[in-house]
Amino acid sequence: MKKTILTIATMALIATGCHKKAELTSGINLDNLDTTVSPLDDFYQYACGGWMKNHPLDAEHSRYGSFDFLAEENQKQLKGIIDSVSANQNEPGSIADKIATLYNIGMDSVRLQKQGAEPIKPYLEEINALVSREDIWNEILKMHHRGNHVFFGVFGEADKDDATQCIAWAYQTGLGLGDRDYYLLDEGNNAKIRAGYVDLMTKEFAMAGYDQMSGIKADKLAKMVMDFETLLAKSHNTQLENRDPFGTFNRYTVEEAAKFAPNIDWKGYFTSMKIMDGMKTFNIAQPKYIAEVSRVLATADINTIKAYFAWSVINGAASYLSDDFVNANFDFYGKLMSGKEVNRPRWKRVTSTVDGAMGEALGRLYVEKYFPAEAKRRMETLVNNLMEALGQRIDMATWMTDQTKANAHAKLSTILVKIGYPNKWRDYSGLEIKDDSYFANVVRSNEFDVDYMLSKINKPVDRDEWGMTPQTVNAYYNPTTNEICFPAAILQPPFFQFDADDAANYGAIGVVIGHELTHGFDDQGRNYDKDGNLADWWTEEDSKNFDNNKQVLIDAFNAVKVLDDPETYANGALTLGENIADNGGLHVSHLAMMNAMAKGQINKEKMDGFTPQQRFFLAYAAVWASNIRPEGILQLTQMDVHSLACNRVNVTLPHIGEFHDAWDVKEGNKMWLAPEKRAQLW
Repeated sequence: MKKTILTIATMALIATGCHKKAELTSGINLDNLDTTVSPLDDFYQYACGGWMKNHPLDAEHSRYGSFDFLAEENQKQLKGIIDSVSANQNEPGSIADKIATLYNIGMDSVRLQKQGAEPIKPYLEEINALVSREDIWNEILKMHHRGNHVFFGVFGEADKDDATQCIAWAYQTGLGLGDRDYYLLDEGNNAKIRAGYVDLMTKEFAMAGYDQMSGIKADKLAKMVMDFETLLAKSHNTQLENRDPFGTFNRYTVEEAAKFAPNIDWKGYFTSMKIMDGMKTFNIAQPKYIAEVSRVLATADINTIKAYFAWSVINGAASYLSDDFVNANFDFYGKLMSGKEVNRPRWKRVTSTVDGAMGEALGRLYVEKYFPAEAKRRMETLVNNLMEALGQRIDMATWMTDQTKANAHAKLSTILVKIGYPNKWRDYSGLEIKDDSYFANVVRSNEFDVDYMLSKINKPVDRDEWGMTPQTVNAYYNPTTNEICFPAAILQPPFFQFDADDAANYGAIGVVIGHELTHGFDDQGRNYDKDGNLADWWTEEDSKNFDNNKQVLIDAFNAVKVLDDPETYANGALTLGENIADNGGLHVSHLAMMNAMAKGQINKEKMDGFTPQQRFFLAYAAVWASNIRPEGILQLTQMDVHSLACNRVNVTLPHIGEFHDAWDVKEGNKMWLAPEKRAQLW
């Protein structure tokens, strides 16, 4: 994952001798097992079948697993914090006042129904009044500042030749369906989704009144936008192309960009966004697409562009308007695209909005209540154990030369570890929250965030900044800062169990940590050096060996049918980085467990009938216990760089020799894979 990953866990970390073994459980919930099947033939069903039976999908979810369970619990905790803040008499303009005001206005369903489409009318009228291409360009500037990135977006990211500096990146955006393949391919439900998208636009253009405003019928407006977005989609990079760190880094001066894409006023854009000062060069991540945008800006029908702008406003605002907009959007994005049956309750949706607008402010309150200082200290110890084990795995790699191993050790030794919460908190004093409309506050929040993000461009990268809030149930590796980050919210069961023997903890939280560490050495991360620069630190021989081994994983996942109707297969190339990280995480954490066992820190005896090695793999599988709808399978297979949960177990584990040893898997068992066919990486 580029900046994605798994979750971990703990309110404390792996025990280090402070508990007597007699007090510890096995860490395995026997109710989660399905003992009617053999672990040698379907380990996922064996380890997770009981959990899946006991946690059937409800109408609100397209997928529900361990991660979703934590996210749900986390939302309840955040709501408790917001309720506590809202119950006080807060000083006007204080962060507590802003949290309470935004939440209360989002929960005021009576006012939302009364306002209807009124909050977006000024923006639609502004768009309808555009008459020239100069007007179109000026509207792009306004929309981008509001966080509505029509056509393309400009963001601040590290310079991949000098990762200490933040530069501007121009990136492809602007598709209401999110990905080019929905427009261009007929695989899965894509044709049905395209038809539903046109129906949604037709309905919401009319509800917003833009058909009457523009004098163009709603169904025609919808067709105009669909055709226009399809035209843009044809020049979009595929998701696989966007995984190439070299292909998505193309340096231009402002003058060079003006020649390359002459109908985009780059100097005017950067000046308007207040980032021209100090601008030397910037990156155009997808040159082919930006060249097409330049052409379209000069040639496309102005009324079509206006309809595209109007739809972008309506679609972006729908979740914050009256129920007719909310329900229409959910019927398409929630039901048709992902298979959900009912929308989330209003309190969950509004809590997510507050979290998105003032994440670190909420995070500070969250940490004070739910994350003890001891947990951070213990987590640091565990990460060190995993880093030591990864170093050992590097030394054990027979396919690597000593020169590349030395470079790998250098990178490992400089990884920055972030746990729990940032050392400094973001200042929200400049964010204005008013008691006018829900959507108006979302726009002001977007503007605040855009200004904050752009302010970092042409300045040194702040390595203390976090890419996630403490209450985020996730973790990440960032290659340009060479850092791993574990927010406080993921440091809890089922990923870490304080009263469990450490074999299970290494199988869960340990693998997650190993997973994040391995991202620094996956097919993308391996292209970055210890300083975060895009640089080749490999010998030619080692690069070939790596490519040969990664192809084994690509082929293994490509062969997996994830759905019979419509017949759909996994995408091994798209999910390669995650699959490498799972493979490496398992190897690294298992070795760390064996190190701990040698030190007497793990019960070597069977517990609940399972050896420590078996408990390790059962705990790993339990992390991925999940139920999912067919629509969710199609959506994730097309869009997600992570493999489906069942495949992260049943396709990943056969490549792990220690798994075969732990469960005595033999040739003829379905989980068996011959040693010479297993991926040999980290």
